[in-house]
Amino acid sequence: MAGILAWFWNERFWLPHNVTWADLKNTDESSFPQAEDLYLACPLAFCMFMIRLLFERFIARPCALGLKIQANGPQKAQPNAILEKVFTAITKHPDEKRLEGLSKQLDWDVRTIQRWFRHRRNQEKPSTLARFCESMWRFTFYLYIFTYGVRFLKKTPWLWDTRKCWYSYPYQPLTVDLHYYYILELSFYLSLLFSQFTDIRRKDFLLMFLHHVATISLITFSYVNNMARVGTLVMCLHDAADVLVEAAKMANYAKCRRLCNILFVMFALVFISSRLGVYPLWILNSTVFESWEIVGSFPSWWVFNLLLVLLQALHIFWSYLILRISCTAISRGKAGKWNPLHVSKDDRSDIESSSDEDELRPPPHKHHTNGTNGAHGTNGYLSSAHCPYEH
Repeated sequence: MAGILAWFWNERFWLPHNVTWADLKNTDESSFPQAEDLYLACPLAFCMFMIRLLFERFIARPCALGLKIQANGPQKAQPNAILEKVFTAITKHPDEKRLEGLSKQLDWDVRTIQRWFRHRRNQEKPSTLARFCESMWRFTFYLYIFTYGVRFLKKTPWLWDTRKCWYSYPYQPLTVDLHYYYILELSFYLSLLFSQFTDIRRKDFLLMFLHHVATISLITFSYVNNMARVGTLVMCLHDAADVLVEAAKMANYAKCRRLCNILFVMFALVFISSRLGVYPLWILNSTVFESWEIVGSFPSWWVFNLLLVLLQALHIFWSYLILRISCTAISRGKAGKWNPLHVSKDDRSDIESSSDEDELRPPPHKHHTNGTNGAHGTNGYLSSAHCPYEH
């Protein structure tokens, strides 16, 4: 273990040439970021998770009810042991062949079975009330941390001259405000990582898990090798758009269509201008060119910039999706109400649509079948290993 730790904390990877960890030890005169400082984020993440539960229960929920957001979730499917077994063990989206087999087995028509699976899938999705409370919690945090970041950065010299992110690097003292900013951001994303395992499981679970891991890695990485100055610029820039998208979601859940549209347009403008304009021209220019000129390159410098470039690639992809959603919403808006958050069909929030006839009526019975397809059998479909629609 000692050998592994010595390899992981190799000074020649993390620090510039001729700099050692001993040079960055805290003294009475100066304080530098220490890796062990980040241990504080774990208990704080748990505290933040508990605060979220209290916030959603005693603040967000009353606000949602005041906006007449209903607490009831989607309609539940009527209990059926066979369909439930197929749903949990084989597939949530049965194909035509499986539907026909279940129809013969249960004496239900295919349309009724399709409705049952649709209602059953919707049961696993959070109610509008739950989604509003989650968005209100995130909106509140992002608004606070973005406001704090702006107030903090206004007093720093590197906001106005990014070259000062690299002067005297890595011997840049750690201030109390900077330490607080980093620990709070890290604690929040750790709490999001934890809450994914307790919240309702969504289709984008793996994608969001990887996103949180990448964010936590970047925050941790920049703190450990004391690239915290430019790290504060990255965090504040990204929080700006997050405030608006959560506000747009809240307006959407409250059915304030006009406000939702305005907030979405603001979000799109801020997102695209900040992440396709400000980020590459201001931050990437500093981390790649200015730091090369002032500090020079070393292994962790290459890794840090590679992560930031990959982040820029994600920005381009997300901007494309936002523009596509906007264009689709505008084209559809000619025939009805313009709502980009509905057009986006976010799997995390949208309930699958159904016709007026989709109330789950008692199934019409056919003639009784023989014993091989009785109520306790599965007509051979439960044991099927091949399922092209399995997710």
